[in-house]
Amino acid sequence: MELSLTKLPWWGQLLAFVLVCGGAVFGFWNFYVSDVQSEIALRQTHLNALRADINKGVITARRLPEFQGQVAELEHRLDSLRQVLPEQKDVADILRRLQALATQSNLSILRFTPLPQKQQPLYQEVPYHLVAEGTYHNLGLFFDRISKFPRIINVSEVAIRARAQAEPNATIYADLNATTFVLQEAKPTGRGRGAGR
Repeated sequence: MELSLTKLPWWGQLLAFVLVCGGAVFGFWNFYVSDVQSEIALRQTHLNALRADINKGVITARRLPEFQGQVAELEHRLDSLRQVLPEQKDVADILRRLQALATQSNLSILRFTPLPQKQQPLYQEVPYHLVAEGTYHNLGLFFDRISKFPRIINVSEVAIRARAQAEPNATIYADLNATTFVLQEAKPTGRGRGAGR
């Protein structure tokens, strides 16, 4: 038995043509178009993510002058804080400053002895033992000047005793500890390339 489309009635031929075309469209759709559409959807998602990143970058770039201003302000604040908490210790400088404050207060520093330093996580305590001579009033002025000094100086362990022979500008001895602080730079951790930069 021989099959031929020409032997089918016209509607059979039409139906066979529609079936062949439908199969071709179905195959084309399943094996080509659906893969291309999935690829297009994936690329569209990637494109949308890139556009979102670009928009964030543009917004950040527009705010760059604001960030630069903030950096400049923070650097200025850091410089002013370095005066209060310097990065280096200088015994001679501390002695000069304390001597100047004592002289302004009519107080005489008789002895200036550095004490053992104490390491803290971000700073180092640098204490000094002082023996001063003057009056109660002069000692009060000295403490007042230290409290207004731009660099941090803590006074502790104050012991006051009367002089055996009082003079008009020298009625007491004062033993005290004056502690200054030195900022410690963060040490590089060395956890990979570029550590500590």
